[in-house]
Amino acid sequence: MLDTVSPERLLARADLCARWAGLALGAVVAQQLALIRSDDMSMPFVSAVTAFGLCAVGGVLLGDSLTPAPQDTVRKAALAPRRVRDHVPPRMAPLIAFQAACLTVLLTIGATVGSVDKTGRAGRGLAVTCRTTTRHLSPWPGLFYTPLILISLALGTAACVWALRRVAHRPGDNRQRHDRSWAITAAWGLLVSSQLLLVLGMIATVLSKATCAGMLGNVTALVIYPLGLVSLFTLGWCVFTIVVPRAVDDIPAVRTGADDLPAGRTVADDLPATRALGDDE
Repeated sequence: MLDTVSPERLLARADLCARWAGLALGAVVAQQLALIRSDDMSMPFVSAVTAFGLCAVGGVLLGDSLTPAPQDTVRKAALAPRRVRDHVPPRMAPLIAFQAACLTVLLTIGATVGSVDKTGRAGRGLAVTCRTTTRHLSPWPGLFYTPLILISLALGTAACVWALRRVAHRPGDNRQRHDRSWAITAAWGLLVSSQLLLVLGMIATVLSKATCAGMLGNVTALVIYPLGLVSLFTLGWCVFTIVVPRAVDDIPAVRTGADDLPAGRTVADDLPATRALGDDE
């Protein structure tokens, strides 16, 4: 006798396939963008990282859209209002938000202090004066790269926030809402952490070329290198959370009737043993 696959299982597989497809498409697009020949070697790499993050977000959102709301005849509503923060990862969500804020601050500082590079392109270099010599070091995350990164970050953040609100307020069980919310948060974290690593790499490259950075350079290094390690850890967590079929499994299933019990068992078999009140007297 052939086993039939339930529609829920098929939709879960479709969701997982959409997540994998988003990552695979992002990898292919990123590879093609990185191979584009340009006089600026950094811009194709920036475009590749941005495209990979956006494709990952799109794959997770596509997988979420493939899961329809349950069509029960009777819907039960809880008295407590549903909040987005109750379903997102309690530790990783604030960490990703912190990294998004750091990315915005670094891009703002980079656009403010940036200058022209050796070829005269504005917002791509950083003017560093050592003794009497001024050097224009690049690539620097200035106005030349900032618009692309900020626009993609804004689009990805808006899409993920909308999806999280949609998941929190639509019908379904808490396990499904947790799984969707974790995957969407991980997709947003992949976009944020990859772009933050890119910006930190640009800053580290410029610092390595500056021979007289002084105390300011040392302080900057003490900030960006630990932040880079945190971003690398976040990137790995996000990729793992996206590719696994069940992002969170800390909510035990609740048996509600005899149909949920294994063969040969009854509801009474799973009830805890109790004693009459007069047994101890």
